[in-house]
Amino acid sequence: MLSLNHFLRPITTRPFSTGRCLVRPQKHLSGAQLWKRHAGTSPEPSQPSRPSSEPSRPQRNVIGAFTPTSAAIFVVVGVGLFWYFRNEKAKLQEQREKERMSKSYGRPHVGGPFSLVNCTAAPSSSEQRFTHEDLLRRWSLVYFGFTNCPDICPAELDKVTAVVNELRQSNPDLPVQPVFISVDPARDTPSTIRTYLTDFHPSFVGLVGSFEQTKSVCKAYRVYFSTPPDADPKGDYLVDHSIFVYLMDPEGRFVEAFGQTAEKEEMVDKIKQFVVEWSR
Repeated sequence: MLSLNHFLRPITTRPFSTGRCLVRPQKHLSGAQLWKRHAGTSPEPSQPSRPSSEPSRPQRNVIGAFTPTSAAIFVVVGVGLFWYFRNEKAKLQEQREKERMSKSYGRPHVGGPFSLVNCTAAPSSSEQRFTHEDLLRRWSLVYFGFTNCPDICPAELDKVTAVVNELRQSNPDLPVQPVFISVDPARDTPSTIRTYLTDFHPSFVGLVGSFEQTKSVCKAYRVYFSTPPDADPKGDYLVDHSIFVYLMDPEGRFVEAFGQTAEKEEMVDKIKQFVVEWSR
């Protein structure tokens, strides 16, 4: 049996194991000893930050992800793409129109008999008429338009004027005749057309007729126009119409249709080529 002295013996503290490391009981430290232990590791009081001596950099003029330079490039590229696709669309429409005019291979059947008032003929007591027979024995450039057209018709007539000047300069003996046929007979009177054509080549022939005569000649040349038969002569309206310059040979036969995208140089070169081929 165990005696009472066995239970009253002082207990000896031994280190105990926690795996690999041995943990010993901490000694009891006084307040002064704790201060000495932690005095060396106490953080120094923070000092107020000094203002930087470097000058402040100006802020860049940036709006989101765009700078003025990138914005300008974006605008230029956008405008370029707009004009490119617009030009390609015009060429495609012209090609479709040419295919519509020609239902079979070979020379399309464009043109035919007509009789219209010659607005630019010398004044006389009787009304001067211009017919399809007046296209014979000369190369004719026929354009359909109207005098109230704001921009397209004047630009096309200026181009025809430049083509005629170039052809006559290179070959003075070449008979070339520019012809303007109105698709707005309600407002385009002979005097109006005569005054209108003074801004273009002096050899221009201006023609006009009744609505039925205009409809007939447009059908012969496969020209679309949107003028209503009961149009008001004093009305303010625009006329939608085909934009082509028709080249007719000295025998009155159709040769080529030049669209709005055709340049003057292209027209002159092709007409010269057609003249050579026709003369053989």
